[in-house]
Amino acid sequence: MTPLLRAAGALLVPVFMAAGLPAAHAQETFRIGFVNPDRVLREAQPAKAAQAKLEAEFLKREKDLTAQGAALKAASEQFEREASTLSESQRVTRQRQLVDQDRDFQRRRREFQEDLNARKNEELQQVYERANRVVKQVAEAEKYDAILQEAIYINPKHDITEKVIKALNASSNTPTNTSANGSTPAGGK
Repeated sequence: MTPLLRAAGALLVPVFMAAGLPAAHAQETFRIGFVNPDRVLREAQPAKAAQAKLEAEFLKREKDLTAQGAALKAASEQFEREASTLSESQRVTRQRQLVDQDRDFQRRRREFQEDLNARKNEELQQVYERANRVVKQVAEAEKYDAILQEAIYINPKHDITEKVIKALNASSNTPTNTSANGSTPAGGK
């Protein structure tokens, strides 16, 4: 009886494997895509527009800081040249003034950088949200199962960054006069 079971088992194993074979072929293939978020932020029109907006918004303050830094440097160089001819009290007074001016300059520069970073984060967050909506639309339209944003290696045939950039640019060409919270943008009243 043992040889009979072995023979039956040997015959049934290929039958079960053949029965499972069509099921494997009938399954859908898993589609994966990749988006390079850095490239989207460099090349997409909404990202470029956000960068231009930030530059325009902070240009005057940046110029003021540059001018203040140049004036401080000039005053410091002048003090270095004249220090030997000044009396002790004049030297101490001018040193104190330079230290106060430098402290004020450093504080203003730090505030500027903090404000710039906060606004940059706000603008980038809006771009990321729009880009993620577009990625989801592309993924659903083209029936992707997963979209990755970070990978050590990705085959270029899975890279959908160009499609996302084109879709994002197309969506930015449609007139939208409201921000994410439904209010009109600054100056648009």
